[in-house]
Order: sequence, then structure tokens, then C-alpha cells
Amino acid sequence: MEQITLAIGKGRTAKDAIKLLEKANITFPDFNRDSRKLIFYSADKTIKMLYVKSVDVTTYVEQGAAHIGIVGRDNILEQEADLYEFLDLKIGQCRFSVASLHDIALQKGKTIKVATKYPNIAKQFFAKKGMTIEAIKLNGSVELAPLIGMSDCIVDIVETGSTIRENGLTIIEDIEHISTRVVVNKASFATKTDEIQRFIEKLKAVVE
Repeated sequence: MEQITLAIGKGRTAKDAIKLLEKANITFPDFNRDSRKLIFYSADKTIKMLYVKSVDVTTYVEQGAAHIGIVGRDNILEQEADLYEFLDLKIGQCRFSVASLHDIALQKGKTIKVATKYPNIAKQFFAKKGMTIEAIKLNGSVELAPLIGMSDCIVDIVETGSTIRENGLTIIEDIEHISTRVVVNKASFATKTDEIQRFIEKLKAVVE
């Protein structure tokens, strides 16, 4: 059996994905989330796993460095990656939301400042409403921006909403529900169809 390469994002994605893989009898004996190693092999040596930053998973898959990736749909949408999206693993479930200190009317023709880690997603969402935005790219603590007058609102991932509430913000509108997905390189699916389908079917069996 030919070996396939799998890219998994560090952090919570890896923690939840590894548990799911183990349920599907796909194990990585040497894997340790605290390790500085970047490559791990499955027990049967049929899968090489690349342990990378979550934001880079789609790039590894799109470029063909990995045949398969396990990544949040937030990264798929933001990176606008050209790949196949095969399976919703139903883990890491949350949503994209617009939040602000005040009730902002999201109406056509209005221009607002939006702080976000996801400028592409924000622009696409507001464009559908006929609005233009000035996207302020922040890599963390986006909730701070409206509090200091740097933005009118934020677009961010919301799980429980506690961080939003604790900072005095209110969710104005939900954009889209997201979760962790299995993505596949388009060329790889043509050349390693059997191996990739076998991997997906194993996961599908434990997800469903």
C-alpha cells in the first residue's frame, strides 16, 4: 500500500483530530503535541503526518506537499484554497459572527471599520449586503478594537460567546457555522484515489 501524507494543524485541531483518528484505528505511536518534531508516522507506516500551524494546512494541501489535510473551515474560507472538501468531522464546531458595542444597522451603502483575523471572509460577507468595509487585520484580541474606538465592529469565531459578553460586546449577526473538515489535493485525488478514499471511509464510519 502506498503511503499518503496528512497535514494536521497544531493546537485544539490536532487534539480532537488525533482522538477521532484513534477511533478509526489510525494511530501515531510517537505523536506528542508538545514535541518539537514536525513529522510523525502511523503505526502501519501508511500515513506520514505533517504537524503544522493550522493556518498553513490548506497551503500544504493545495501545493501538494500533503495529499490530505484536517483543518477548520474558517481557514478554508479565509485562504480561498483550491482543493476538495470531502468530510465534516463535526469537531471544533463554532460560528463566525459580527459583534459590536452598539447595535449597528448592517444595511446597503453603509461603510464601516471591521477588526478581524479574517479579512477575506469579512469582506465577502459585507459585500453580499452591499456594504464596503475597511478591514483592520488583527491576529489576536480583536474584541479590544471596538472598545478603544479602532473599529465599529468585529468579525470573529465564536464558540460559547463568553469572551464577547465579558468585553461588553453583543453579537449582531451570525455569518456561518463552521467545523473541522477533511480536505484533499485535487491532483492527489486522481493519483491516489484508493488510498485517500480508504482513509476518508475509515473516518466517515466513526463520525456517522
